[in-house]
Amino acid sequence: MNRKFDDQIVLVTGGSSGIGRATAIAFAKEGAQVVIADIDSIGGDETIRIIQENDAKAKFIYTDVSQTQSVESLITSIVSTFGHLDCAFNNAGVSSQTKALTAESLEDDWERIISINLKGVWLCMKYELLQMQSQGKGIIVNTASTAGLIAHAGHCAYAASKHGILGLTRTAALEYAQTGIRINAVCPGYIRTPMLERGMHRDGGSNALEMAMIAKQPSGRLGTAEEVAETVLWLCSDSASYIMGQSIVIDGGLSIQ
Repeated sequence: MNRKFDDQIVLVTGGSSGIGRATAIAFAKEGAQVVIADIDSIGGDETIRIIQENDAKAKFIYTDVSQTQSVESLITSIVSTFGHLDCAFNNAGVSSQTKALTAESLEDDWERIISINLKGVWLCMKYELLQMQSQGKGIIVNTASTAGLIAHAGHCAYAASKHGILGLTRTAALEYAQTGIRINAVCPGYIRTPMLERGMHRDGGSNALEMAMIAKQPSGRLGTAEEVAETVLWLCSDSASYIMGQSIVIDGGLSIQ
């Protein structure tokens, strides 16, 4: 059976749950050898178990994307083990722990979000690009958000980090367009993931916030991690060979209103 990603080495950061896990599983089903990078070893092992149950291959590497040495070690390990890196999905990220106006936001929350969401994507791209340049080819997809396209009141650090990811994506896509490397981003809206579930039910179990989110959706429902995964795989496939520096919105129509 000919699968889209047979014999390809694919990196998924934040692959221990949610969109990252769904994407790692989808890549593995299409024949890729998947490397999952995360700080959540328990979740990472569970993703590995699911992939292996489907007779596919995967490897977990503990990685803190906000730390230079950790990211550099990740890419070095991938190359020393497999010899190359075909695709990278830079998906690791965190959300705001509290909702606050910009002037009332906490500096610690700002530092945490920017360090993981924005610096983390830049660090991953830095070392992925160095390796892909040496190969003469490669594909990168970054996870941004609809919060990178429109205002996200009460979450200034998160919005700034996601707007920044789109700037990084477009800049690098232009810089490396003639090197055989393609770089794009996905902008998920309200996707039913463990991170969103925690945010929606932080008040102790009420589903009022969930209902409010659904009410905003032209689609009438929240998205699924698998729907985002399908878009990521398309961007990494030959079918998207002429797509560069784009931000693909996956939000059920939320941002077109």
